[in-house]
Amino acid sequence: MGKGKLAKFADMAANPLVVERPYRPGDEPVRLDWHKEFFHNDNPIILELGCGRGEYTVGMGRLYTQNNYIGVDIKGARMWTGAQEAMHEGMKNVGFLRTNIEFIDQFFSPGEVSEIWLTFSDPQMKKATKRLTSTYFLQRYRKIMKDGGIVHLKTDSNFLFTYTEEMLKANGLQPLVCTRSLYSETSEDTAEARSRQTYYEQMWRERGIDIKYLSFRLPHEGELKEPEVEIEFDEYRSYGRNKRSSLDAGF
Repeated sequence: MGKGKLAKFADMAANPLVVERPYRPGDEPVRLDWHKEFFHNDNPIILELGCGRGEYTVGMGRLYTQNNYIGVDIKGARMWTGAQEAMHEGMKNVGFLRTNIEFIDQFFSPGEVSEIWLTFSDPQMKKATKRLTSTYFLQRYRKIMKDGGIVHLKTDSNFLFTYTEEMLKANGLQPLVCTRSLYSETSEDTAEARSRQTYYEQMWRERGIDIKYLSFRLPHEGELKEPEVEIEFDEYRSYGRNKRSSLDAGF
């Protein structure tokens, strides 16, 4: 769009749909009552972690007005696109939180979140703790989600999809939906996942890569453990993929 980063950061700071609160380990939690203070309703809160440009968050907000959607990412200049679009449309059920995903449990109260979407996250093939479906992150999701809240994974990565399948098996969790070819499906169970596409999703489909989708309930009880399996790395490079859970906040 030709708009400089500094100008975008200024727009973000002035956008009422954006929450920007720097956080470092050891800081006090920076929670607010999202139902009362932000959305002013009691509708379910659904997060998209690693929202990028925010097109999925905004698109879901348009389609499912009975829910509240919050896109979370650390890249403010990228998130600017969706945040500006939502503000100009006067959307009341969409918001954005600029922070590191590692600290997500510091921004929401227990049981405040109903569902989490992980859309085309970096598969982090070399380090398990950075994968957004690892025990490292699932333990954080548990702190903010309702008991049995739903986690959704949409990915092009066979590695991340297989890892998540093995994670569920290792912990005795059953998938609600599990498909390696989302757009070959016509089931009502996959309709929501097919209803919107992210920027990356469109690129993968143009390259002929099948989109995988998996959803599961995350209970509060039980100790979570990592799967002990060897998984073949993806054979292709995911071009243009950013590391959205970076610890470099850049505020």
